[in-house]
Amino acid sequence: MKNILKFILPLASILVFSCSSDSEEDLNPTEKEVIENDITYTADIKPIITNNCISCHGVPPTNGAPFSLTTFSEVSSRANNIFTRTNNGTMPPTGKLPQTNIDLISAWIDGGKKE
Repeated sequence: MKNILKFILPLASILVFSCSSDSEEDLNPTEKEVIENDITYTADIKPIITNNCISCHGVPPTNGAPFSLTTFSEVSSRANNIFTRTNNGTMPPTGKLPQTNIDLISAWIDGGKKE
């Protein structure tokens, strides 16, 4: 009986501790995983633009905004500029977008800016 306990106890300990991790890395998708999920303007980017940009970049633009961002074409043609300005925190003026949204915009651009 003692020999069995000497074998089972270490084995059980190894199994328990090998299944745990302090890493949060697996909780957040990587940019590559996001790209693989086929990000589209309509499903993913338009809600970000609507919630954060349209109040100034609507039709007509207000509050000194120089252009509208209400259509796929408008957003797609300015995507690199939008990414740069949101990434460095200059837009929107209400405060920097969450990194998740910035990563989504970047992945959309890298994925070919699908509508």
